[in-house]
Amino acid sequence: MSKQLEKQIQEQRESLSANILKLRSKNQLSQQALANLAGVDRKTVNRIECGHFSPSLDTLVRLGEAFKIPTGKLLG
Repeated sequence: MSKQLEKQIQEQRESLSANILKLRSKNQLSQQALANLAGVDRKTVNRIECGHFSPSLDTLVRLGEAFKIPTGKLLG
C-alpha cells in the first residue's frame, strides 16, 4: 500500500473517530449506552473513538442507526 493511501486511510479513521465522539457527547451517551443502542460491544466503540480500529460496514450502519443519521455522515 502506498504511503499516500495509508495517510488517507488514517485521516478517514481520525475523522470517523472524532465524529462518533462528538455525536456521542452531543447525545449525552456513554460508550456503553451507544454500544447498547448499536448492538455492539463497548470495547468496539472505545477502539473506534481512539482510532485503533476500522469498523466493518455493518458496525457503521448500526452506529448510524443508533444516532438516527445516514451512515455517510459518520465519515464526514
